[in-house]
Amino acid sequence: MNAVLDQEQRMLKEQVDKWLAANVTPQIIEHEKNRSFPFEILTDLAQFGYLGGRIPEADGGFDLPYVTWGMLMESAGYCWGSLRTILNITNGSIQKLSAQGTAEQKERFLKPLLANQIRCCTGLTEPNVGSNVRGIETRAELKGDHYLLNGRKLWITNGVNADIALVVARTFSPDCDGALSTFVVEKSMKGYAAHRVDKMTLRPTATSELEFDDVKVPVENRIGPEGTALKGTLAGLNTARVNIAMGAVGQAQAALDLSTEYARTRKQFGKPIASFQLVQKHIVDMTMRVKAARALAYTAAARLDQGEEAREDCSIAKLYATQAAFEVADMALQVHGGLGYSEDYPIARIFRDTRGGMIPEGTSEIQTLIAGREILGISAIA
Repeated sequence: MNAVLDQEQRMLKEQVDKWLAANVTPQIIEHEKNRSFPFEILTDLAQFGYLGGRIPEADGGFDLPYVTWGMLMESAGYCWGSLRTILNITNGSIQKLSAQGTAEQKERFLKPLLANQIRCCTGLTEPNVGSNVRGIETRAELKGDHYLLNGRKLWITNGVNADIALVVARTFSPDCDGALSTFVVEKSMKGYAAHRVDKMTLRPTATSELEFDDVKVPVENRIGPEGTALKGTLAGLNTARVNIAMGAVGQAQAALDLSTEYARTRKQFGKPIASFQLVQKHIVDMTMRVKAARALAYTAAARLDQGEEAREDCSIAKLYATQAAFEVADMALQVHGGLGYSEDYPIARIFRDTRGGMIPEGTSEIQTLIAGREILGISAIA
């Protein structure tokens, strides 16, 4: 990592890691048990660039390079997978509003998000739609000065907590025949409801189902021109894959560090288990995976900084890093033995959360097909 980061980036990472360890880590067990999230910490995290890090300074952001942003995601993942996830979701909305929002939308929605005054979610996946974004069924029909929104969204991070939802819907109007558009749906709008869906991974992130029953969404709440959401959504997924990869690297590094310390101090048969050959093999295998995942993730981030689309690199980074993180967590559980099962110790949580990383922003199977298309020039996706 030191070969990738310059001195200023290393100093920032050191500051961030110390702040997270002192202010967030002590809260994790409580929030995991309560399935809650301490949103107030985002206010302090903003000083490091965690809110609006990737948007221009003119919009209130930091205009950080992808490598620096990836470094921040690695630190967040190292601390707590749910923290990185909430940051990813929040900044996804921030970036969408910065890139395509009107001056009024930036005043109403972007500024409060940057100030941690409101919460958000992204309504993309549906009961019948996961990896195939083009298959979205939620409908928005233009009715004069507003759209009528009908449909359901599922597996939506932070849904029940969100004050606004950026919802992608199939749009119908005289100028648009079913193409995708993005709308800001406000929590107070009649006919909009959010319900929590409990799941195995990332328990504090409030995964939800969203329902839209003739929700009247004003025309001024549409982000960008009608029918232009698909390209932006797919581009956003590409960069989000690097975020997930970097978070997975952080989680894997955390599992490795915990295992290394435990192996040195835990004694069996009168000596540290670190002296056992098979334990050493686990540690070496874990280290190889962490180093390889980090190299792939930073390579993808660097190519994005160079202005490349880097689809192959982003997909391979996400594919390998998420799988490697789960494998590292699995070996960490083996090294820790019975202690690894304890909900009061981080390994069980890291094990659950790293398994979840192989699904969002395109499953491992989809990443394989994207990378295959980029390498071979032939698509296996219908």
